[in-house]
Amino acid sequence: MPDRDVAVVGGGPAGATAAVFLARRGLDTVVFDRGRSSIARCAHLENYPGFPGGIDVGTLYDLLHDHVGAAGAAVVDDMVESVERLADGGDEGGEGFLVRPQEGDPVTARRVVAATRYDGEYLRGLDDEDAMFEEHEHDGETHETFVRDYADRDGTTPVEGLYVASPSDEADMQAVVAAGRGARVARRVVADARIDDGWWEDVALGYDWVRRESARDEEWADRDNWREWFDDYHGDDAPVDADSDRFRRVREAFLDERLDQYVSDGEVADRTHRGHVALAEHLDPAAVADAHDPAALLDELDDDAVRAYLAERGELPGPEAKE
Repeated sequence: MPDRDVAVVGGGPAGATAAVFLARRGLDTVVFDRGRSSIARCAHLENYPGFPGGIDVGTLYDLLHDHVGAAGAAVVDDMVESVERLADGGDEGGEGFLVRPQEGDPVTARRVVAATRYDGEYLRGLDDEDAMFEEHEHDGETHETFVRDYADRDGTTPVEGLYVASPSDEADMQAVVAAGRGARVARRVVADARIDDGWWEDVALGYDWVRRESARDEEWADRDNWREWFDDYHGDDAPVDADSDRFRRVREAFLDERLDQYVSDGEVADRTHRGHVALAEHLDPAAVADAHDPAALLDELDDDAVRAYLAERGELPGPEAKE
């Protein structure tokens, strides 16, 4: 049994985005990253949506990795030297891949997502080298590079269980394009994992979003109505009989996920606050002061609020202890 469901090699925008989508859908995911993403060559990132003043690369990188952790995946500060098929005679045996990092212990994974823009060298041996690498001349010397259209548009490759988000023609030097590529590949990985578990294509692809509970009327509070909808929408094209245990199991899992996407207004407010806090942890205090009316900031810093904040961090008792 592999250690992980998915190992992602590379923690830049493509790899981090893939890991977030994978972990949020319940796949045990690890990201190997040594902090050498090509984005580090950018002096200041000014075209990543959501940051109208631009964002420094260090802060974006930290936010990406914080998001990976918040989604439930692990980030390992190590460089991967090779990825090998376990089925090809590795001592560890079993299906999947053996991922060998430069310094830490090897990890086995059922699937691997390559997300390193410049180099696919660690993938050598997984397929015919003429299919994965091509030669080109530069300054009178012959070089080999990873074939950028080796993977299909959804990241799948001729090697079962291996997906490529980058190097790829789709994930070029723009960070936001790389992030989108990571999400697309992750969606395919999730679907394939579910298909292995008995799902079928139409229901396996799914999507990842959150909706307000208030948007669901009384009719859709009844799970039986959801079952009828599923049967009407997915039953005819299902590869199994609608009365089978497999169909019912997949239907209930699908509905569990769909219903979990509805959250209360209170939960929306809590998540909004946690999101602001997570972002604020990376902001320069002087920049926060520049962006806000000083009086408004002082209003937020009343005695009870300060004590509550310190208590939450375990640094002080709560407000009731001030007397």
